[in-house]
Amino acid sequence: MTRAFQVGEPVVDFNAVGLTYPGPPTVAALQPCDLRIGQGEFVTVVGPSGSGKSTLLNIVGLLDAPTHGTYLLDGIDTGAVSEANRAALRSERIGFVFQSFHLLTHRSALENVELAMLYQRLPRRERRVRAETVLRRVGLAHRLHSLPTQLSGGERQRVAIARALVADPSLLLCDEPTGNLDSRTASSVLDLLHGLHQDGMTIVVITHDAHVAAQGQRTVTIHDGLLTEQIPHQVIA
Repeated sequence: MTRAFQVGEPVVDFNAVGLTYPGPPTVAALQPCDLRIGQGEFVTVVGPSGSGKSTLLNIVGLLDAPTHGTYLLDGIDTGAVSEANRAALRSERIGFVFQSFHLLTHRSALENVELAMLYQRLPRRERRVRAETVLRRVGLAHRLHSLPTQLSGGERQRVAIARALVADPSLLLCDEPTGNLDSRTASSVLDLLHGLHQDGMTIVVITHDAHVAAQGQRTVTIHDGLLTEQIPHQVIA
């Protein structure tokens, strides 16, 4: 039988949010839309190249500000705070995972994760303990002191996920997280994301891969800057 999924209060709450670039001519990169992503939900976003996926990611991730509507993150009106406070919200509440890992090649896995806490004014010992803990959580206890050049693609992505998790964010925002991985390694990363979701993490994955999109509880489709579908997936009990 099918089982409905349960979600909590909205982490992401768009009310007529859109982004138009000034011209001439003006370009509507994201048409005004409503989107709610609840606490503990796993949502995937799909669309062709140039559809607006990156624009949506940038707005959700507080990298770009919308020109229309209201975006609440954890109930906070992101348009009503200063740029410094937006940066603080982004740092504290959103963990980013990218296709290309973005690791410092001359720093160990442990150091790469520690550096994500550099501006949080934590004692160095606490940063080290938290970094070790999250690397163990993603299955890299044996790779703490390895350089990225000594790691496989899947291990590098796990380091990147650990770095995103170390601040205990409200939202894990993943941009094509399996795009640089072979199918077997991609499956292991998806298994990790499922495990994090089962632990209560709210996850949004931007992808062009139909198999990856099917991993979420719900898929949002974007085309020509317009959110056209929000499809709940059936979960077989």
